Parts: sequence; C-alpha cells; structure tokens
Amino acid sequence: MTGGGPVGDLAGMLAGMAPLLDAQAWAFALVEGAPPEEAFAIIREDEGTTAILADPSGDFARITLTVHSALDGVGLTAAVAGVLAERGIACNVVAGFHHDHLFVPRARAEEAMAALAALSHSAAAGGGMRPSGL
Repeated sequence: MTGGGPVGDLAGMLAGMAPLLDAQAWAFALVEGAPPEEAFAIIREDEGTTAILADPSGDFARITLTVHSALDGVGLTAAVAGVLAERGIACNVVAGFHHDHLFVPRARAEEAMAALAALSHSAAAGGGMRPSGL
C-alpha cells in the first residue's frame, strides 16, 4: 500500500489508485448479537447489522484502491462506480481512513480490474476520468 500523506485531487487519486485484487472471496451477512471479530467491516443500520466476512463461497471480490485517498477528496467513488456501472458491474464501496475498498461480483472481478486500470491509466496520461475505448 502507498505511503505518504493523503491525495485529495481527483486526477491524483485516479492516477495513483493502483487497484489490488484480494484473492479471498467475501460475503455480506446479517448478524445478530455481537458481530464476528474477524469481520472486515461492520455496518450498523436501523434494520440490522451487516458484517463483511471472508467466505470461500462468497459472491464478492474485494478490490482495494491502494492510493491513500483523502477522506474529503471529491469524485473518486463516483468515477470508479461510474466506469464499472458503464459495464454493468455492481460496486459496493467501503472507505477506510487510508483506502477505499470495492466489493464487486466475484465472477466479474478481472473485468472490473481491467476497467479500473484503464481509468487510472487515462488519468495518469492526462485524459481525465474517461478511459480510452469507452
């Protein structure tokens, strides 16, 4: 993962996102009582508590954008979700202090990685948020 301070400008976040595909499969599970300690993330909503858990039979892949994106940076989520949406790839985003994590359908993880790499390359080349070929 990247070192240094957070990147807040959209072009810098996109150019430096360096997506990393986790080899594990992941699942979103509703939990009652105390959430499992091994959960990657826990989301408490009025309707219930969701835990994101490593699960060999899980339907999701996790892609970590390794750029240290600033929490007040604007546009990263919209840009990555947009490029994936153009391909019909669902994307659930969880932001941490240092990185954003995208949960995409496992069956389309490689396609998502290719789309993100194209977006990052386009931004690095000064092409903005539109990878060539879209």
